[in-house]
Amino acid sequence: MTPAALAWIERFRRYLAEERRCSPHTVAAYTRDLQALVAHCQRMSLESWSALDSGHLRSFAARQHAGGLSPRSIQRRLSAVRSFYEFLQREGHALRHRARGEPAQDERVQDEQSEVARIRSNPGQDVRAPKAARRLPQTLDADQMARLLEIPAGEPCAARDRAIMELLYSSGLRLAEIVGLDLGSLDLRDRMVHVLGKGRKARLVPVGRMALRALEQWLTERPGRAPAGEQALFVGRSGRRLGRRAVELRVAYWARRQGLDMHVYPHLFRHSFASHLLESGAELRGVQELLGHADIATTQIYTHLDFQHLARIYDAAHPRARRAKTPAK
Repeated sequence: MTPAALAWIERFRRYLAEERRCSPHTVAAYTRDLQALVAHCQRMSLESWSALDSGHLRSFAARQHAGGLSPRSIQRRLSAVRSFYEFLQREGHALRHRARGEPAQDERVQDEQSEVARIRSNPGQDVRAPKAARRLPQTLDADQMARLLEIPAGEPCAARDRAIMELLYSSGLRLAEIVGLDLGSLDLRDRMVHVLGKGRKARLVPVGRMALRALEQWLTERPGRAPAGEQALFVGRSGRRLGRRAVELRVAYWARRQGLDMHVYPHLFRHSFASHLLESGAELRGVQELLGHADIATTQIYTHLDFQHLARIYDAAHPRARRAKTPAK
């Protein structure tokens, strides 16, 4: 690959981070995927991105599979390639448009243009990875979840940890979403939380009765832990925003304390949230909205059951969202 060709990977990395606002994890993964493709192109003596075709890409996928890479990882690599070529096509169109009627350009700009000007199609469009076996995610059943969430009061950070875990289960949040919450994200009056999900897409998710109670308890303790001006909903011992790793460690700690003989991690709450709703008769489209999935196929991994109307999802279906019954007089 020529230096001009390799320079487009760095431009693509900046595009993912700054324009699409992808997570650092996604940016790093896509960059590694394209670096693997560069190594393959160099083995095949390809010097430009316009020289790569679908046959080369099938060879790339086959070589990755033969090297032991999982079908799911190959799918991601091909997805990275497709996104990269969409970016190259867009940039090539923009460069051609800017060049119309302009005087002769310097050598660097000419190299940039020539690198992408000849790209007219996306070689990854028709290339598919080997099929991956789809397995249902691991979940906790309702009894295991109730046991996990029976956190005794009095321990340091117990109120905060219970609020985190109740909210993870109550609203099906991702780990990045819960550590990113600010005080203003909560609407306690309407029992809602405003979430900024993948790709910075916002959604509004209900908060169950038990989670609401745990959050109210945490909010009474939070002022003694967070400095003035700190907006993070959940803070650590330093008083600053709690990090992902800290949440992972606290979840694992409470799982051991409560005697659960399995690996418990934050995303397990999200899997359990979706499975329990669907098992209780919730509508698939509704669960898709609550989870913030762009594609309903992602939600379908949880169940093949028949579903009922979205309005019944929360107060009527979710094990910890049912309203308390009024005692008989």
